Amino acid sequence: MNAGSEGKKNRNRNSNNMGTWIGVGIALGVAFGAAMDNIGMGIAIGIAIGAAIGASMDSRNKESNPDEETGEEKD
Repeated sequence: MNAGSEGKKNRNRNSNNMGTWIGVGIALGVAFGAAMDNIGMGIAIGIAIGAAIGASMDSRNKESNPDEETGEEKD
């Protein structure tokens, strides 16, 4: 392996994937929707909440690690 692929591995391990948060939001939304007897609305709310959390976590991660955007490693 070269140094570039190792940097990508570390970056992916530390980043928060928006898709993961959307999945968590959908799961919670289905449970919430089932409790309210409106699964469709629960899924929509879950997607919105998951996307918002994922975007904020990605933004926070980029602020704390500005080199992530360029893919360059710190010396």
